[in-house]
Amino acid sequence: MPSKKTFFVIFVMAGLLWQPAYAVDPPYQGQMQQLLGVVGSLYFLQPLCEDQKNDWRQHAAELIAFDDPDDDRRQRLNGAFNQGYQAYARLYQNCSPSARQAITRLLIKADQLTRDIHSRYAE
Repeated sequence: MPSKKTFFVIFVMAGLLWQPAYAVDPPYQGQMQQLLGVVGSLYFLQPLCEDQKNDWRQHAAELIAFDDPDDDRRQRLNGAFNQGYQAYARLYQNCSPSARQAITRLLIKADQLTRDIHSRYAE
């Protein structure tokens, strides 16, 4: 009959070998997070300098819904949007030339990311 020590060793080894199964991110996950960060930044900045031309929060919600991520990915995508928003909220309280320049750069970046994701991964 095996000793308690043997059972303990088997138990520890089984615990070391057991790993929870994690979903594999799609290859575009990093770019989607980056895009949603840009959209979050635009959601904060654009109303400072212009009439609200785009509902950036709605665009983010539609992107996430279209991607249909699991809960973990959904949280990371929402987190990227919020981080983008907060990054510019710390820097700008009103419209300035640098805020306008940031909007221009962010719109270009959003366009680049969107085109890249679509050209590489759209079915």
